[in-house]
Formats: sequence, C-alpha cells, structure tokens
Amino acid sequence: MNFLHCGRFRLPLDRPLVMGIINVTPDSFSGDGLAGDAARALEQARRFAEEGADILDIGGESSRPGAEPVSAEDELRRVLPVIEALRDLPLPLSIDTMKPEVMRAAVAAGASMINDIRALQAPGAIEAAAGCDAGVCLMHMQGEPRTMQADPVYSDVVKEVGEFLVERARVARHAGIAAERICIDPGFGFGKTAEHNLELLRGLDALCGLGYPVLVGLSRKSVLGKLTGRKVTERMAASVAAALSAVARGARIVRVHDVAATRDALAVWRVAGLPGA
Repeated sequence: MNFLHCGRFRLPLDRPLVMGIINVTPDSFSGDGLAGDAARALEQARRFAEEGADILDIGGESSRPGAEPVSAEDELRRVLPVIEALRDLPLPLSIDTMKPEVMRAAVAAGASMINDIRALQAPGAIEAAAGCDAGVCLMHMQGEPRTMQADPVYSDVVKEVGEFLVERARVARHAGIAAERICIDPGFGFGKTAEHNLELLRGLDALCGLGYPVLVGLSRKSVLGKLTGRKVTERMAASVAAALSAVARGARIVRVHDVAATRDALAVWRVAGLPGA
C-alpha cells in the first residue's frame, strides 16, 4: 500500500511521515501535557506544522502507566476547541482516544484520523470508526494503562503482537473499514518491559510485512531512559535515533514530541539513501 486514506487527505507513504504529539492533558508521562490549555496547544500545533509535521495527534486523556481514566465529557472539553481551531490546516488531525463518543465528535469537528490504543475494542468503537471516512491506527496493548506495566509476559512478543494486529485489522475490514484507511502500531511501552520493547524494535521488519503501514511511538519513552540514563526531558537524541531505527526497519509513520529534530534527521537519512527513507 503506497498511501494512507484519512478523510479528505491521502497521505503518500513513499517517505516516512512525522506525527507530532499534542497532549492536552495535565499528566503526560513526557512532561509536555498542556493541561487543557487550548491556546498553548494551538501554539504548539502551529509550530509543529511549520516544522514539517505531516499529522498532528491530539489527545485529551493520558495513557501513561498508572494513568486514571477521565470522562468523555472532560476529554471532549480538552480536545474539541483545539480540533475546531486547527481544522483548516493543510494536514490531517488525529484524535488519540479509545472512546467512541469522542471519536464521533472529534471527526465531526474536523479530525481525519482515529488513533486508538485499544484497537477499536471498546463497545461501539468499531462502529464509530466504520461510520466515517477517517484513517484508523490500531495499537497493541497488553492490559490497560493503570496496570499494564505490572507484570507483562509474552512467549514471543513479536509474534503475539503481530497476530493481534492482523486480527484487529481483519475485524475492522469486516466492519467496512477499507484497508487503505488502516495503519498498525505495536504499542511500544504499553504492557511491555524494556526487553520486550527492544525485541519489538529488532523484529519490526516482520510487523512491517503484515500488509499495513506501521506507526511507531518510541519518543521519550522509558526504554530510552534505561538505555541512556537520561530523564524524560533529556531524551531527544535517543528519540530521534529510535525513530531512525524504526524507519530503517520499515516504519512509515513516527509519532514524536520533537518534530523539527526528527524531520532534520530524516532529511539527512533520505539524502544519504539509507534504508526506509
């Protein structure tokens, strides 16, 4: 597949795409949560657009380990003003949510993609996604955010994650979601130890061969802290290196906090003719 269909957008996949993270939350793991401050979120989103982001991913509920759930009303109060203010930008807005009512409202407000850490498993989520023309990202997570890092266990993490994502994509297609609207995310850091994350990264080419574009979110995550000894606000270099490693193994979308640095690295990577560029 050489494009991803996201509402009114048709994103070419002949080069890796950069998804900029807009956390309109008070408790993001990365320390960049904007606590429902729409003005700051808009400023960040416009800066990311200027820096060359291909997609903006807007989320109103933290999915960090140990995070407590928020109501749909609170989530909508955080994200809708941002989506409505940015809807005329010439790039797709993604809503990072697992709630079908938030999906519907966000798409109606101008979002062109649904990024769901539960892979449309919540009651009504598959119908919400099938009832619109938005792109869909299906992510793997073992457990749920509050407890997912308690004791994750796999016999073969690459195989199990791949099987789950293929099955969720099959269910989505059976519900009427076209293949060109689907991308998959192995869910780095979601119910996985540091070693599981490294195994997934080393085996990413197998997941990239499943027939769907792969989105990777490694930016600032704890596995990078364990590798480098850096605190979360000091992981830009490691995050860029992780993004390049994912692209070299076939990832088509990288979800990042540092858009300009990632785009610069990818530009050099591409000119050098390196894998995945």
